[in-house]
Amino acid sequence: MTAPTVTRPRFGALRDIGSGMAAVGVKELRGRMRGRRAFVILTIHLLLVAGFAWMIESLAERAYSGGFNSSFSASSEIGRQLFMGIILLLTLITLILAPASTAGAISLEREKQTLDLLTTTPISSLAIVLGKLLSALSWILLLLLASIPVVALVFTFGGVGPDDVVKAYVVLLGTAFAYGAIGLFVSALVRRTQAATVINLVAVIVLTAGTAFVFIFWTAMTGSSGFLPDQTGTRDGVVESLTKRPPEALMWFNPFVAQVDVMCGTETGFGTSCQIIAGITNEAGFLNGVSNPVGNDFGAPKDTYWPVSLAAMLGTALILIVLSVQLVSPTRRWRIRLPRPRRRAAGSEA
Repeated sequence: MTAPTVTRPRFGALRDIGSGMAAVGVKELRGRMRGRRAFVILTIHLLLVAGFAWMIESLAERAYSGGFNSSFSASSEIGRQLFMGIILLLTLITLILAPASTAGAISLEREKQTLDLLTTTPISSLAIVLGKLLSALSWILLLLLASIPVVALVFTFGGVGPDDVVKAYVVLLGTAFAYGAIGLFVSALVRRTQAATVINLVAVIVLTAGTAFVFIFWTAMTGSSGFLPDQTGTRDGVVESLTKRPPEALMWFNPFVAQVDVMCGTETGFGTSCQIIAGITNEAGFLNGVSNPVGNDFGAPKDTYWPVSLAAMLGTALILIVLSVQLVSPTRRWRIRLPRPRRRAAGSEA
């Protein structure tokens, strides 16, 4: 009599991963939101963003008061400056909190000697890693959602549309996911939380300030114009010095540059933000003689850099998540299997 076969329901593996992520994520999120610390941090965050916005608005109003600009143009320029200041501050907060929130996700389990117990549960290693990452990102998402009313103040001045705010928050969420994955990978690689926190801080500095310094130094040493488009090439493209310029990919992991591209979409002419993006991508129609179907007649193409930067960060984050799963799992790591010689059966030799 044969035993009855047990059929596994469709999408059973995905259901197991989802339930494991929910179990780990809810446990981690309850630990973060328990007590007064979370609400104190949220209040300080809102006061910091609101105070910074008030200072930017006061400085901009003083700069444009008594000038020859019309009230409409001055108001829109104040709105753009206010939007730029708030978004760059939120980007800095995200860069600090995202890797710091995941720095002790795995290393803290090792220090408490609970990682082995966690891996022996029916929860898969992928669910453990994704649950810890999503619980940390949910805390960052809460902070970003709480800042939306402050960001919405720019609509009272003009110069910024709702689509610009949506694009800026998309870059913020992508930055939180990418740098949270970096912090999680370092936490899975290093055994001590303190060492993981230091490495994450160094990684943030290298990928932001370090890449900007290398880009400026590279362009200065090659005789280029820094953050301005290279003007040494001819219109027909016979003699070009584009190979001397630093690659655009050097700045893909710098979310500040991606936000500058979002700011370029709010400018009507070739403003400062568009100059920076045109210098990095070396694309400006009025300088190189190339038409810009995406941008305006006098500036660099808009909304072309930040999608590429966001895709590069998200792709790297997925790779780091896969590596983190392999570091967490004690039995399912990828190994190089060498072919083994076959054993001859007894009595086969003549």
